[in-house]
Amino acid sequence: MRFLIIIFFLILSSCSLHKVQNHHGVHFLEKKNKQLIIKKSNKNDIIKLLGQPSTQSTFDNDVWIYIEREITRGRLLNFGKNILIKNDVLILEIDNRGILLSKKFSNVDKMNKIEFSKDTTTVFRKKTDFIYDFLSSLRQKINDPLGKRKK
Repeated sequence: MRFLIIIFFLILSSCSLHKVQNHHGVHFLEKKNKQLIIKKSNKNDIIKLLGQPSTQSTFDNDVWIYIEREITRGRLLNFGKNILIKNDVLILEIDNRGILLSKKFSNVDKMNKIEFSKDTTTVFRKKTDFIYDFLSSLRQKINDPLGKRKK
């Protein structure tokens, strides 16, 4: 009987009443976004406020992307699936002198409203057809080197 009480106590003691939240990226991205001023803030201000960007690309201007994502576990009824609490993205465009040109902030609600194009692109098959034909003939020669197998 004592053994069952000890096991029950160990199982109960490992339970927690607080939800575990996994946080990835920059904390409080929406509040920090409001502190950035277009055509006044520079790269040093951005790095001091937000840190290094999650993703950085260079075209005509620098584009820095900052991400904030927060998830938690669902209830037992949902079989413990992850629930998305926050999914914020901040896109900053910086000119060649290091001054902030534009900023775009998106959260889960704005991302759900994005419409995707229904148009499709055609695929040119000339190169893939040649490669496919070549590899098919090579495979056929490997499988039947004497050419005596029935087709």
